[in-house]
Amino acid sequence: MLLVNAVAPLSVLLAVPHNPQAADSCLSQYYYGTHGQQDIFITTDELCLSESASLFSEGSFVPLSQDVQQLLWLQHEAVDPAIKPATFVDEIDAFLSHLPTGSVPYADTASGEQVVIGGQETKIELLHRTADSALISVDSNTALTLDQHLPRFWRASPLPASPVPFIPVPDEAVARVRDILVHLKFDPVVSSLVNNISVPQLRDDVRYLTGESPRSEIVSRHSFSQGVLIAAKWLKETFEELGAHCELKPFLSGFAPNVVCSYTGSEHTTETVLISAHYDSRGSFGSVCAPGGDDDGSGTTALLGIARTIARRGVRFRKNVQICAFAGEEQGLYGSRYYAQELRQKGANLTLMVQADMLAYHAPGEPAQLGLPERIGTPEVTQLVANLSAIYSPELTVGFTPACCSDHQSFHGQGFPATQVFERAGPIADPMYHNSGDLSERDNYDFDQIKSIAKVQFATLLHVAGFDLDEDDG
Repeated sequence: MLLVNAVAPLSVLLAVPHNPQAADSCLSQYYYGTHGQQDIFITTDELCLSESASLFSEGSFVPLSQDVQQLLWLQHEAVDPAIKPATFVDEIDAFLSHLPTGSVPYADTASGEQVVIGGQETKIELLHRTADSALISVDSNTALTLDQHLPRFWRASPLPASPVPFIPVPDEAVARVRDILVHLKFDPVVSSLVNNISVPQLRDDVRYLTGESPRSEIVSRHSFSQGVLIAAKWLKETFEELGAHCELKPFLSGFAPNVVCSYTGSEHTTETVLISAHYDSRGSFGSVCAPGGDDDGSGTTALLGIARTIARRGVRFRKNVQICAFAGEEQGLYGSRYYAQELRQKGANLTLMVQADMLAYHAPGEPAQLGLPERIGTPEVTQLVANLSAIYSPELTVGFTPACCSDHQSFHGQGFPATQVFERAGPIADPMYHNSGDLSERDNYDFDQIKSIAKVQFATLLHVAGFDLDEDDG
């Protein structure tokens, strides 16, 4: 049980492990989102804090003053010891000590280069610190570009300016997924379709996104770069050539847009199934090169492989389908947060969503794997994906990963059933994670594993949305 101080400061930030039961407590009115795997609450309500203490066995209280700026939660990623630096604590300490004040860097979206606003000072204040997390207060401009300065195993997640609704996944939405689970069985047509995904085409697509292909002008897919705008245009045009209706959806000034593609279902229904990846990337500190071959060129390429098979085999969905490539993931899930909020405001009837993030790296000596989120996400959707993997991709060893969190968290936070597919049943093992060497032409970058996981994502789409084939399909 957490202990609450008898004398509370002006306001208190409470950070505790994610617990859906908090939605039914007085704390829900003070909810500021889930960041990493921590639920964040900010309040001056001492009585509520005392009443809610029994909900959590651990957590942190952080006193806040009135003059805090943009709050950012910093989280160390779950990484394998083989690639985790022995002095990772010192990395973040050095980062924090070198950014107390100074000129504010920002991205020139026209050139993709980093420039400095002369003479403008910024202040970064450390409010809370543990071995694997920190809370800082920064100005809003710095918050948007902080990923370019963070140590590569750390991620930033921005807190909203005011409380947001704590929305659990409704019982009826969970029941709908459970019904799909109960009736799930092998379908030979689905097997034929998912196995039609082309590995050579996956290779060609990811090489365009990374800039390894001679026909590609992309150097970086950082959210503020020129290359990411080229990628957005190419993705939109490619998905449209394959039969989808697409739009580029801006969400925040300076960021590349989300690429949202739709297939209208043949049935008269608002039910929608969504699969996604993020197409922005992050490179090494100080480098303008951010190829993002695994993170997340692999997930984006899987979406393209699915769309190419839909077109090639004449798949017509019965329910509505969306394929989304999000931007701003590396800065704090910005693109998916805006889109998930938009869908919630519109009252979208989203049966489920599955995010693909990092599918390609295959650790030496390990079997091909599928990692599913151990905490953030809807357990019933995760189980459905695991069952579909056993049916259509038995070559994958399935387990849970502590790696957290990708764009599925944005949808989970809006009460939509959601999960993620990842390359490993364990922590991150790719030595090129958040590195300018994240290319596809390297050891242990496994296109067969991309296909195997894409088969699972595609099978989920086919079983949940339902489908028919063009009459002339063989």
